Amino acid sequence: MSDLSIQSANLAIDSYLGGQNARKQVHELSSQMMNLYDKVGDLTFEMILRYQPVASDFRLIRSSLEISYGFTRLSRYAYDITMVRETFGDLSDCKNEVIYTLSGEIKQMVQLAVECFATLDLDKAHELRTDEDLVDKYYNKHLPMLITMGNVKCALADALVLRYMERMADHAAFVGDSVNYIVTGARTY
Repeated sequence: MSDLSIQSANLAIDSYLGGQNARKQVHELSSQMMNLYDKVGDLTFEMILRYQPVASDFRLIRSSLEISYGFTRLSRYAYDITMVRETFGDLSDCKNEVIYTLSGEIKQMVQLAVECFATLDLDKAHELRTDEDLVDKYYNKHLPMLITMGNVKCALADALVLRYMERMADHAAFVGDSVNYIVTGARTY
């Protein structure tokens, strides 16, 4: 699921900025994620019933289900980004400055979320929360500025993609919060 999250996020953002339509490819990745999410749910249910885990094991099992949902949402937002291009058509007149600026950060956060879970690294979990706060500040600052764009089509497309990227940052940070819960037993938000 982690590899598919990275693939779908990178493909959606790159195709949007590059003017390509990757809707079908990202939809396929998102569908695969939903299937895997169902399998994770079945496995967690089986582990709880069969092994009756103690507190630390239960935290890992519960959080694994939550993290798999987070990865699934990342791929769904990636699909939503591809749908913006599908819906609005040719956006070659758009400068996408806001999207370009934020795209590297979002891709890095998705990668960091995967690494954070794979290693149960609390430093990476903290970094994700810090990065998410920065993305929120950027989002809140730049969203109102899109109104001043002369091209309404570009402003709407950028606003939607910016929102989806902000949500991707939220879910990446949520993975870090879940890792913190696995390791320490404490929730952070």
